[in-house]
Amino acid sequence: MKAAVVVFPGSNCEQDTIRAIRKVWGVEPDAVWHKDRVAPSTDLVVLPGGFSYGDYLRAGGIARFSPVMQSVMEFARSGGLVLGICNGFQILLEARLLPGAMVRNRGMHFVCKWVNLRVERDDLPWTNFSKKILRIPIAHATGNYYIDAAGLQQLHANRQIVFRYCDSGGKVTDECNPNGSVEGIAGIINETGNVLGMMPHPERAVDDELGSSDGAEFWLGLKRALESRPTGTAGR
Repeated sequence: MKAAVVVFPGSNCEQDTIRAIRKVWGVEPDAVWHKDRVAPSTDLVVLPGGFSYGDYLRAGGIARFSPVMQSVMEFARSGGLVLGICNGFQILLEARLLPGAMVRNRGMHFVCKWVNLRVERDDLPWTNFSKKILRIPIAHATGNYYIDAAGLQQLHANRQIVFRYCDSGGKVTDECNPNGSVEGIAGIINETGNVLGMMPHPERAVDDELGSSDGAEFWLGLKRALESRPTGTAGR
């Protein structure tokens, strides 16, 4: 299996992501600079967290026009698996690979804390694990997911909501919503299910000694999903 982690100027989670994939998958991911292209033989492309291009204009707004994004969009449209984490999620929204937008957190403060995520679907490559609740950290100032009423209706109709913020028992409440996201949404997919954006950081939760290994479950499930694909179709 071959994974590519895109590195933009201002990315700061690429090494965490590379380490998590190396630790769980046992392979060395490619670090792809923002001026380069993603190789067609890639099985997974990850847009990591950070502050691409210093978050000038708005979070993800400039990265969307980065040279590498042309190959990322081509890869996604061919059915390849694309994961955007935190700033990567913001970039996917700006690139219109996912619907909706990110606005400043409710309260206008940067939030860095552990959260619980309720898994809304278990039939995706992204959720190929048995746990129904994941404990994973967040760290963002612009993580308040917004979509209008018509768009939200489409998300429900197409079953595009993958993760919601919840309490330890799985109940979605406003108190558990760390940023004000509509309906507590923490992660969504595109209509075909091959592009996932999520604000929490699974790459930062692969060691129990650091607070949780639930992120390892995420990466391991994704590895199993890729391994189960027919030969010659991984990544597409």
